[in-house]
Amino acid sequence: MKCIINRRAQFSASHRYWLPELSEAENQDRFGACARAPGHGHNYVLYVAMEGELDQYGMVLNLSDVKTVIQREIIDPLDFSHLNDTWPELQTTLPTTEHLARSMWQRLSPHLPLVNLQLFEHPQLWADYQGHDMEASLTLSTHFSAAHRLALTHLSYEENCEIYGKCARPHGHGHNYHLEVTVTGDIDPRTGMIADLSKLQHIIKSQVVEPFDHTFLNKDIPYFAEVVPTAENIAVHIRDLLQAPLAVTGARLHKVKLIESPNNSAEVYGS
Repeated sequence: MKCIINRRAQFSASHRYWLPELSEAENQDRFGACARAPGHGHNYVLYVAMEGELDQYGMVLNLSDVKTVIQREIIDPLDFSHLNDTWPELQTTLPTTEHLARSMWQRLSPHLPLVNLQLFEHPQLWADYQGHDMEASLTLSTHFSAAHRLALTHLSYEENCEIYGKCARPHGHGHNYHLEVTVTGDIDPRTGMIADLSKLQHIIKSQVVEPFDHTFLNKDIPYFAEVVPTAENIAVHIRDLLQAPLAVTGARLHKVKLIESPNNSAEVYGS
């Protein structure tokens, strides 16, 4: 019987986004604060997913052996380093989160049966890599606060309460929504990016966060005048709002995940 196991590791390192063929002004325009010398740092968290058959001891792999491999191949060379000066591929291609995940895969895959590497640069930005040549995924996490009411206009209050319970109360209720947007694309061999990160952040902010934040969705967002703003419907609408704008960045919208509360979330996928 096959099983997937995960091992967590962490390290601290700095990096800088800077291309010598560009002028200082061009680097600043393209990479913003990330271009500042001598660089900036992160506490990286890495999740290594591996798949295999259970052995006679009930294990896919001995986790002590896994820890040794990750320590030798990843942690020892990168912890407390300036990433631009470490591995050769990080000297020719900028050490973005997605490119760093790909580089880690190349070092770990000869030793471990990998199925996914997930690298967090910080809690609101992480990359996934699954060994598909230059293709990687990048996830941006953000949040907004909004109120909503779950009710169908053609039903009575009592009928709506039968369907939606307390969520049908007339004055609505609010949530601190957490939004995760995942895009997929090919890593640029020079910049290390699948898309311009600042553009991605701007699109998500302008299309979703600013219009939705501190609103009563049923009244302030025209789409929900006729559509009940369940977590599922909100996620679908966010996907539809982001699909075309994100396409111009060169990346494809892969998934939208909306977390309404610690107990409820919805996921929808791009076309």
